[in-house]
Amino acid sequence: MSSTYVSALDLFSVGIGPSSSHTVGPMRAGRRFAGEVAGSCAPGSVEALEVTLYGSLAATGIGHGTPDAVIGGLMGLDPETCDPAAVRGLAERTTGTLPLDGVGEVGFAGVRLAPLTRLPAHPNALSFEVRSTTGETVRRDVYYSVGGGFVVREGEPDQALPDREAPLGFDTAAELLALCDEHDAPIADIAWRNEVALHGADAVVAGLEARWAAMEACIDAGLTATGVLPGWMKVPRRAADVAARLSEVSATDLDAPARWLQAFALAVNEENAGGGRVVTAPTNGAAGIIPAVGLYAIRFLGIERAAVVRDYLLTAAVIGSLYKRNASISGAEAGCQGEVGSASSMAAAGLTAVLGGSWRQIENAAEIAMEHHLGLTCDPVGGFVQVPCIERNAIAAGTAVSAARLALLGDGSHFVSLDTVVETMRQTGRDMSANYKETSAAGLAVNIIEC
Repeated sequence: MSSTYVSALDLFSVGIGPSSSHTVGPMRAGRRFAGEVAGSCAPGSVEALEVTLYGSLAATGIGHGTPDAVIGGLMGLDPETCDPAAVRGLAERTTGTLPLDGVGEVGFAGVRLAPLTRLPAHPNALSFEVRSTTGETVRRDVYYSVGGGFVVREGEPDQALPDREAPLGFDTAAELLALCDEHDAPIADIAWRNEVALHGADAVVAGLEARWAAMEACIDAGLTATGVLPGWMKVPRRAADVAARLSEVSATDLDAPARWLQAFALAVNEENAGGGRVVTAPTNGAAGIIPAVGLYAIRFLGIERAAVVRDYLLTAAVIGSLYKRNASISGAEAGCQGEVGSASSMAAAGLTAVLGGSWRQIENAAEIAMEHHLGLTCDPVGGFVQVPCIERNAIAAGTAVSAARLALLGDGSHFVSLDTVVETMRQTGRDMSANYKETSAAGLAVNIIEC
């Protein structure tokens, strides 16, 4: 059996906050478009550039820093390597002209927002158009930011992933479990064989280590940072204060590990909300859950760091690939069940794996975590990835741990399969009103008064 494989190195990518779909994806789209223009247009043929954000990208673009990110990408910045501070405020600083990467200075009047215009392929859409000195369109491309930092140009295949065939491919959880049975190998080993076949062992080891190191660094940064987050709400950072309080708690306090788990998640998502360096896991809005549960396993459950880097991340990525392939990890497409729900499910599976669970217990843990996130809406106040997003990650990390514990108490047998839950999540996202899918048009977003 072989099928298109979602690599852990694609699903977990290093970027900047506050959003994988609204910041990282648009930056990648801008960078790609600049490269296309530089490679296809004659020197001196481009005079002006126009950029338009549509649908959800426009509705919450200001709070998500989308204009800054798009401009950064057009200038050649890469979300994985750029200085996050260099991106913030670019839209305000770029007036009149823009240094289009590989092309030179072009006329630019700023990023246009069209929140009421939704393009049919995906709610996260943006267009780029360059014109000649006579006003004639030289090139126009439309891109879709489909979640997790993945982007697709209009006219390309819907799958925003490299066309990779893995030796042990699978499309569903049932097929994955059958592979585990056939090869008598846990989920992480199935993933390892596929990753090595695609990238080589050295690249996989280095890639996983780099991603976990970035997750650890994000937690460390969030646990020491103070002040308030960007935006009119002036949301205070709390992770550092929580960590200081917990540092004074007695080692015999049985509740301390659970509170540290929440502190880790808060730390990551405060860094994300501040536009810092984060790892999409599988998105930025849900970036705190997988790092928090992984560090919790190391600090309080005695799990070796090497096991977290390999088995935890690989198992989590496999589960995440099922959501990306068969449903969605985009809040603009599926609501927050697609982001936080998927991340909680992935973390529950990874934790069950490193605690010695069988592959059927792992699948059960993933199902439990998602089942209790079904219908979760995405209604960020002010369009910022802050309220309720930051606390939501802390709560969902606890749900992941609870799901793993519950699954480990059983033998892997359960009534609702993971495939059923994935399909239910897809259907629920399809039926959910657009007002509750990252548009800030309903829910908490309209019941909080801006001061």
